[in-house]
Amino acid sequence: MRRLALGALIALIVLCLAWELWLAPLRPGGSLIALKALPLALPLAGIARGRRYTYQWSSLLILAYFAEGATRAWADSGAARSMAFVEIALSAIFFGAAVSYARATQARRDP
Repeated sequence: MRRLALGALIALIVLCLAWELWLAPLRPGGSLIALKALPLALPLAGIARGRRYTYQWSSLLILAYFAEGATRAWADSGAARSMAFVEIALSAIFFGAAVSYARATQARRDP
């Protein structure tokens, strides 16, 4: 699950940058919306190190990217819509992997 979460997070960062700078920016030549990739860089080190707490809070952060992807899949067309669907898929993969990892590493408590 760690590798899956890390791979999805890195892929989402690359997608956000490529989408807003080169592939289908809102404005020709790129836009400052590419800065949306910065919050994704915050949990990168903790995810790579397998820190359970980072998996927990980043699973909440990723929901904003899922919502953005759903909104843009509904509103945009062409290449932007395709990238929105990829953003939805990557955020869902990360969410599932992060929650699964956090649950698997949960401290076992005896009743």
